[in-house]
Amino acid sequence: MPISLSALSGLGTALTGALGDQALVAAWYTSIVRFLFPILALLILVRSIRSLLNVPHTPEVWAYLSLPNGGAEPLTHWENILGRSPASDVVLVYPTVSRQHAALIRGEDGGWTVHDLGSSGGVTRNGQPVSGSAPAAYGDVIGLSGVETVLLPVPPDEQARRSKQREAEERPVSPWVGLLFLTLFQLLTAIQLIAADPQGDPVLVGTVFFALCAVMWGYFLAMRAIRRVGFEMETIAFFLSTLSLAVTASSAPGDLFKQLFALLLGLCLFVVLGLFLRDLERVKRIRWLMAGAAIALLGITLILGRARYGALNWLTLGPLSFQPSEVAKICYIFAGSATLERLFRKRNLGLFMVLTAVCLGCLALMSDFGTAAIFFVTFLVIAYLRSGDWATLALVCGGAVFAMVIVLTFKPYILSRFSTWGHAWEQASSGGYQQVRTMSAAASGGLVGVGAGNGWLYNVAAGDTDLVFGMLCEEWGLLIGVLAVLSIVTLAVFAVRACRAGRSSFYTIAACAATSLLVFQTCLNVFGSVDLLPLTGVTFPFVSNGGSSMLASWGLLAFLKATDTRQDASFAIRPSARRTASPFYPQDVSGKEGGSHA
Repeated sequence: MPISLSALSGLGTALTGALGDQALVAAWYTSIVRFLFPILALLILVRSIRSLLNVPHTPEVWAYLSLPNGGAEPLTHWENILGRSPASDVVLVYPTVSRQHAALIRGEDGGWTVHDLGSSGGVTRNGQPVSGSAPAAYGDVIGLSGVETVLLPVPPDEQARRSKQREAEERPVSPWVGLLFLTLFQLLTAIQLIAADPQGDPVLVGTVFFALCAVMWGYFLAMRAIRRVGFEMETIAFFLSTLSLAVTASSAPGDLFKQLFALLLGLCLFVVLGLFLRDLERVKRIRWLMAGAAIALLGITLILGRARYGALNWLTLGPLSFQPSEVAKICYIFAGSATLERLFRKRNLGLFMVLTAVCLGCLALMSDFGTAAIFFVTFLVIAYLRSGDWATLALVCGGAVFAMVIVLTFKPYILSRFSTWGHAWEQASSGGYQQVRTMSAAASGGLVGVGAGNGWLYNVAAGDTDLVFGMLCEEWGLLIGVLAVLSIVTLAVFAVRACRAGRSSFYTIAACAATSLLVFQTCLNVFGSVDLLPLTGVTFPFVSNGGSSMLASWGLLAFLKATDTRQDASFAIRPSARRTASPFYPQDVSGKEGGSHA
């Protein structure tokens, strides 16, 4: 018996020593990599961010319009406004020309159409009056109140020269350096998460991060196989998605496969939607179907949804639960964007306002006011881009305030949710509980964090979703938290700059609306968690734990990808197409719609 007890004692001592050594190794590893992670994050993001912000966006020239004075104005968009207004694409300073007189619009087949925008003097084509719209071919004389212009093609030698110029000026950075650093970042993250939780399942964590790395490399190699070269957006999205999986592993390891599956679905949606956006005519045909889908998703949730955290915004199908309002964001932007010829029909803007009112009404009935605020801000962006009418927007905002007052009158308990705004520390154990814990956790992380998996904020309700910025700052440090925010802001700045060379107003409006939604949602999440704004219960795009949010974030990114007209940078642009042969230049060579655009 004494021998047995002695043996057991020795075994216990050995196990204790082994566990102690393991804990010591884990502590040393965390101490080193938490300083290494911000450096890797900078190496991953700096090249992509700099490339997106420095893109010159050389305008594409699709045709020329000769003027009575002998000059020629380039048509640098698929949709061009002709008029006396300085804001027109082709400015015609003649007293008989209206401010916005006509529009010249290029189709997918390379053909042109002239539209009369309700001008006072009318539009003619080869001397014949144009009623509404008429096709226009190269060499046609287009008259605007007697001012005659001629539509001319771009000479082949100029096409070739511009193609080389665009290739030289807009060449995206090579993705491989950032991809290698991102792979190293993912490997070290997986090891850190396993070291931080010795009682956890290392196989699960390792499998998920290996799958993420394989999917990422598979996507990049597949795109390179079809000669795509622009990957800055995807690099940023994969970096943020890596943080999302790390957050999920820290807070809810059982949801890791679900989050990975949502990422895969989001990537598939990103590719499918991007390919669908190639065909503008197809896009225009499906807009009203997308409007109906947005209303249906919100309506079904209103009828069959389940409440969480006070909002009726979840649907449950067996073991799966998701937020249809996240997918409705994509449908809403799709339905709200419009091509130029539709922008001058007030009926279309009125119908969009009706769609917005229905969506906001459903969200109000669900008590999901965070999502309602996001929809409303997105509406303001789309409505301004469609009309440019500040007076109308001011009237809409006044109506929204009046509607909010009515809602608070019938649902006064909603006001109590915002009563702690700016007073979180005074109500640290009641209404400000979440914000106070978030700020405390974020402060404890410092610049480099305490290490992934070593935080405690995930124990607070919604710590990995609505309060995830605090969790990022706690476990990863303020530096990576700020880089995550900067990544979203970079996408928005790129969208605004890319829209200057946008082909169609549809792509311009969709990209600006999508980035506005992402930025505003990020602001609500970040500032709400630190009590600078009311805590509205919205997620951090790409980062928060949640399949619906991940899916929607990748879907919204497709609208940005579609507005990237750099040489061979976007799979959302047709890689090659032969332009319609011109009688002026019968030897016209084929070019690339998304590259040389010859």
